[in-house]
Amino acid sequence: MVQWYLETLGRYVLVAAAIVGLMLLAYRGMRAAGIRREPATGFALILPWFLGFVIWNLFPLAASLYLSLTDYNILQAPNWVGLANYQKILTDDEQFWASLRLTMAYSAITVPLGLLLSLLAAVLLNQGVRGVGLWRTLYYLPAILPPFVTALLWRLMLLPTRSGLVNSATEPAWSLFGDAPPRWFLDPGTVLWGFVIMSFWGVFGANTVIMLAGLKNIPKDLYEAAEVDGAGLLSKFRHITVPQLTPTLFYVLILGIIAGIQVFDQGLFVRVPRENFLNVYLYQQGFNFFHMGYASAIACVMFVIILVLTLAVFRSSTAWVYYEGEVKR
Repeated sequence: MVQWYLETLGRYVLVAAAIVGLMLLAYRGMRAAGIRREPATGFALILPWFLGFVIWNLFPLAASLYLSLTDYNILQAPNWVGLANYQKILTDDEQFWASLRLTMAYSAITVPLGLLLSLLAAVLLNQGVRGVGLWRTLYYLPAILPPFVTALLWRLMLLPTRSGLVNSATEPAWSLFGDAPPRWFLDPGTVLWGFVIMSFWGVFGANTVIMLAGLKNIPKDLYEAAEVDGAGLLSKFRHITVPQLTPTLFYVLILGIIAGIQVFDQGLFVRVPRENFLNVYLYQQGFNFFHMGYASAIACVMFVIILVLTLAVFRSSTAWVYYEGEVKR
């Protein structure tokens, strides 16, 4: 065990030394090419990040695009099939479209609800009340739990039997209407709502902290001027808080869209009767059935979906995102 640790540590030291050597070579090469000292130093210092981006981001992206055009099962060399995988996605794979519908419906519900609830939580935490530090800590605690722990916890809470906390607590209310509690993840009609309820667990975590930071950035003199003019709480929230917070809302919205399309842990650790999230379907194709080429094609389609939605939000941001000091034309 000690020998393995020392060997691994030695490899890390060699890699670090090689990166430092490349930085020095890059710096001297740029200086020899006539580049000034400050730009050469800056380029040399970002070289480790650039190498990481090329090796861990750009290369896997290019490899995934190539593999999406092949029939590849990991055990054998890739076999070029052209656009056959994409044709199968568009015409023959009903499971893909079912997973896509579930993923898009989940995102369409959880992203706006997450924005609204995290904004309300941040506004409440921004008030000068006693013990606000404790409340902020409690609201952020769900964000530090591993996603699979959250998924397993909610799977137990949403059990369809009386052992499930949610159903046992709401059973009297359901009995008033002569109905039985939902079966949640065992019923295809309530799977989506089970995942939506599960998503509320983390809505008060990182998003609330980001919103709170945005609220702290709003100048206090704007509220004081509004109070002098007789503005009430709702008026100040509508005309000051929301416009000043739009850059933060824009950032959280982009992150929410990406996270909603890429949702994975909840679907992987919670068994459902039929379709699951698109990212889980991708994982099953690649690592359960070893259809790595087809899984790469699904990954490329997911990338295009996220790119289109992100660009649409960026395109619309000129109409609703306000930056202080910006002149609208």
